[in-house]
Formats: sequence, C-alpha cells, structure tokens
Amino acid sequence: MTLEAITSRRSVRGYTDQSVPLSTIDRILEASARAPSGTNMQPWQVTVVTGAAKARITDAVMAARRSGEAHKAEYQYYPKMFPEPYITRRRKVGWDMYGLVDIKKGDTERMTAQHDQNFTFFEAPVGLFFTIHKSLEIGSWLDYGMFIQNVMTAARVEGLHTCAQAAWADFHQIIRRELGMPEDQTVVCGMALGYEDTSAPINALRTVRAPLEDWVRKLDD
Repeated sequence: MTLEAITSRRSVRGYTDQSVPLSTIDRILEASARAPSGTNMQPWQVTVVTGAAKARITDAVMAARRSGEAHKAEYQYYPKMFPEPYITRRRKVGWDMYGLVDIKKGDTERMTAQHDQNFTFFEAPVGLFFTIHKSLEIGSWLDYGMFIQNVMTAARVEGLHTCAQAAWADFHQIIRRELGMPEDQTVVCGMALGYEDTSAPINALRTVRAPLEDWVRKLDD
C-alpha cells in the first residue's frame, strides 16, 4: 500500500467540489508529523483554509495579480540558470501540460490564466499553507521536505490528491495579512488537497522519471 501511494502521487490540477472532512485532514497531518527532523525540532507549521478563509486569500492574491503589484518569495526556489538535464525536463513538463489544455507557444494571456488557477488551489476544497520559522537553516528545510512528502503520500492513502504550489510563496505578505500569520514565519509553499476531477484534461498529465542508471551509482569495492 505504501509503494502504491508513493507511485500514484502526482500533481493534480483539477478537483471536484466534494468536501474533505476535517477529521481526514487531521489524520493526514498527524501521520505526516512522523517525518524525521534533526533533534526532533519538527519545524513545520501548517495553516488549513477552507470555505470563506480560502475564498478570502484567493480574492486578495488575485486582486494583487490584476493590479500588477510586484511580489517575490523570501527564498530562491529555482536556480538563476538551469543546466542540463534540468532545463530540458522543465521545458518538457511545461509544454506537455500546456498541450493538454491547448495553449500554444507565445499565448501569454492563456498561460497567465492557467497560472492563475494556482491561486484558487485549482478549485480544490482545501488549501494548505506550509511555513517555517525564519531562524531555521537548510537542515530544517530538508526535514520539511520529508514532512510535505508525507502529506502527499498520506493523502493518497485517503483517496485524495494534491498539488504542491511554490507559486504561493511570492505572496507571503498578503498571506500573512489575510490569515493572521506571524512575521517570524517564512511561507514555504501552498498545497491543493481534494478529490480529482477525472474529466479535467490537464489531469491526464503523466510526468516521466529518469531511469535508475541516470542517477544511481552502485559500488562494491
């Protein structure tokens, strides 16, 4: 069951409006908190938004995007230059995804509209925000990645899907203001959580993983 949950995890970008019980969300987060962390610091903080709270943060961020305000995350997610093979992988998933929703190269208006769907959590009924104390260093961020992976895997056990969204980090000031988050927390990412809309064309996306021989070394001497 664990391997099935891991291998069936993917970034789903279209959800039904079926609600997710709060007890299910609690069960996912409780299990995920078994992730390892250096000296058991457990650096994760999670804000769950549904209903009016989710609508409020969506409306605030979309208003900022329409106004053209400049917003930037507090940390660098991507490198300034992508070496191979990373740039090729990045381009492939982008064009595979746009192809499924018939967005042509250079159609910036539709690309922007597609990107904007991040800020509705792709219509998922639940949004999660992950934050970390600003004093913590890269080790705790590595620990945090294991926790977030647990969330996505546990969601699959519950029959749910997710999409981790670094895009939210750009709007950390608005998120803090609208959701009453303390200033000492860095917004790591958001995440959509819900039941997949299997009729959404974009959910046909299946990303390719490199074969083991591309990234595994086996030494026996």
